[in-house]
Amino acid sequence: MGIGYWIILGVFAIIGWIVSNRLKGKFQHYSQMGTRSGKSGREVAEDMLSFYGIRDVQVVMGQGFLTDHYNPANKTVSLSPDVYEGRSIAAAAVAAHECGHAVQHNTAYSFLQFRSMMVPVVQISSTIQQYIFMAAIFGLGAGFGGNTLMLVMVITFGVTALFSLVTLPVEFDASNRALAWLDRSGYMRGQEHDGAKDALWWAAMTYVVSALSALVTFLYFLLSFLGRNDD
Repeated sequence: MGIGYWIILGVFAIIGWIVSNRLKGKFQHYSQMGTRSGKSGREVAEDMLSFYGIRDVQVVMGQGFLTDHYNPANKTVSLSPDVYEGRSIAAAAVAAHECGHAVQHNTAYSFLQFRSMMVPVVQISSTIQQYIFMAAIFGLGAGFGGNTLMLVMVITFGVTALFSLVTLPVEFDASNRALAWLDRSGYMRGQEHDGAKDALWWAAMTYVVSALSALVTFLYFLLSFLGRNDD
């Protein structure tokens, strides 16, 4: 691994840490602000699913902090305890966002479908990257062939970058669906709606940083590979 890769890794690690801390601060801030409905995140999620006529998705309580997600495989909206039980702007916004993914799944949203199809390929690519990193650490990469190794890196990081880029419209669309429903249903308006939008925007920024990091890393390996072939 060249020095350029480690510089990229370090820079985006710092940026990611800053954005993540900002998101946590926003979540904690809006967790202290109640909503006019007074409903919990679980109730908000169930109401949104009911509004869209989605009967086969279950809302469950997960573990951890900001671990909320929608699982299309078993059709569950998993909400972290603070969101599941919370009765705040933050809880309602996050719960509605995750239900936005359920709505995407129910309406066969193309980007979500493509992203789901990519998951097995991304998992294989990540495994290959781990083996290559281990080989590089123990000095075993030379025997594999420099250009071949670099080509594998280009392909696997290209897959990672594509997956990260496809994730962006999925996340932004889920937030837009959530905010539109919260406003339409009367759950949040005015300052409450602005707070939900602010919290979801910072959540989306974590995906933006991840996508930029993956894209820059891919371009680094691609240019390195092309540079070798030009020699």
